[in-house]
Amino acid sequence: MADIKRAFLVKYGEIAIKGKNRYIFENILADHIREALKPCGDFRVSKEQGRIFVEPHSDYDYDPVIKKLSRIFGIVAICPVMVLENMDFEIIKQTALMYMKEEYDEFNFTFKVESRRADKRFPLNSMEIACEVGAYLLDNIPELTVDVRKPDVKVWVEIRTRVYVYSKIIKGLGGMPVGSNGKAMLMLSGGIDSPVAGYLIAKRGVKLDAIYYHSHPYTSERAKEKVVDLAKIVSRYSGRINLNVVPFTDIQLYIYEQCPHEQLTIIMRRIMMRIAEKVAERDGALALVTGESIGQVASQTIQSLTTTNAVCEMPVFRPLIGFDKQEIVDISEKIETYETSILPYEDCCTIFVAKHPVTKPSLKSIERSERRLEKIDDMIEEAINNIELIKVTPDE
Repeated sequence: MADIKRAFLVKYGEIAIKGKNRYIFENILADHIREALKPCGDFRVSKEQGRIFVEPHSDYDYDPVIKKLSRIFGIVAICPVMVLENMDFEIIKQTALMYMKEEYDEFNFTFKVESRRADKRFPLNSMEIACEVGAYLLDNIPELTVDVRKPDVKVWVEIRTRVYVYSKIIKGLGGMPVGSNGKAMLMLSGGIDSPVAGYLIAKRGVKLDAIYYHSHPYTSERAKEKVVDLAKIVSRYSGRINLNVVPFTDIQLYIYEQCPHEQLTIIMRRIMMRIAEKVAERDGALALVTGESIGQVASQTIQSLTTTNAVCEMPVFRPLIGFDKQEIVDISEKIETYETSILPYEDCCTIFVAKHPVTKPSLKSIERSERRLEKIDDMIEEAINNIELIKVTPDE
């Protein structure tokens, strides 16, 4: 049976309901698959009737391929398949048997055969294909038991331009292909929350750039390295990230000298948003992304968030706004940012913190205090002109 090939069937979810624009999302997803698998070997990625197929044209290691595919947003399932060019039904049944014997060591489970016949020229209908293949498997593997309602294992036989046989389904991340919904600027700190926010917004198809505020010497070089490491982990899912490192020490000291200390956090946050918005506009991003959650700290009360928002014209996305801390931690552990986030290197948000920060700021009061910052516009421009750009790619 030399005409049998091994491949991967990639299934997607939301893309299927995009109507006439579906091909755009399919093409983006297919491009992401090609890019992700470049280090793994030579693969042909093709589209066929609501499916994407990944066929190896060289030797490859199975586990790295699955790992790469399982991190691509837009993919809901990855199925290792046997691909058969021959439409002879006896060979199809033999292929199903071969597949079962290769994939399973023991057969103490119930099963059911499901069939799809996209090629209507095939002489048997879907029900007949399923019945015949199921009977053949039972005849040759007597340990198997049929359960058509709740089987432990489903064996799929899809008749398209070729025949595909598979059973194991590896869950993907779902979501939308990155880049299918524009670009946003992630305000990335060294904490737990902002990398998770970046991950979740990328899952909705948004391409990410990032911005980090560095207050040397009050924050160490290791603190910056920590943020770069977090960006590398996030980029496993989002793709390449342009990380803008903003020199923030002079601005932070200026705010500290000129403004009431209980307002420091809010005013500092508003200046950060102003800088992020300018950099986002320069780089073609359409929104800002933060890791804020209502009530988590003083700067994240609803009054504080409203006061912070007032300084921006650009939309500010807060995907964690209704999450509690444990929910955020759970996702950070899942995406493997948690251990890096908790390393003890302080970012600029943890220095010059007031003992009693205002939790219900008045916008008028904040704006009145900011009028003391006569040099702030020039300082913002200088900080932007001295940004260090780090091009971050996935670390594995």
